Amino acid sequence: MITSEANRRASRSKQAAEVFGDQADAALDALALLDFAWHDCYGETSPPERVVEDIWMVSGGDLAQFIQAAYLAVIDFRDLRVGADAMHG
Repeated sequence: MITSEANRRASRSKQAAEVFGDQADAALDALALLDFAWHDCYGETSPPERVVEDIWMVSGGDLAQFIQAAYLAVIDFRDLRVGADAMHG
């Protein structure tokens, strides 16, 4: 189901606030950029929710790692999946 950028941002805002506190808007901006990049690379409005979940997991609550994970998601989301699986144990 296709949702608007505003709806995706709103649905992610609670988690962003819980994980990043006063840096939540920066995390949400990074996800908005991820959507643009994903669309340019894959022709889809946004990445699958599983990819976004992997980004949250791999970040470990660190904004810099969150941004790096979002970048990796676009470059090779399979590598991101491997990293998230490794963190699950």
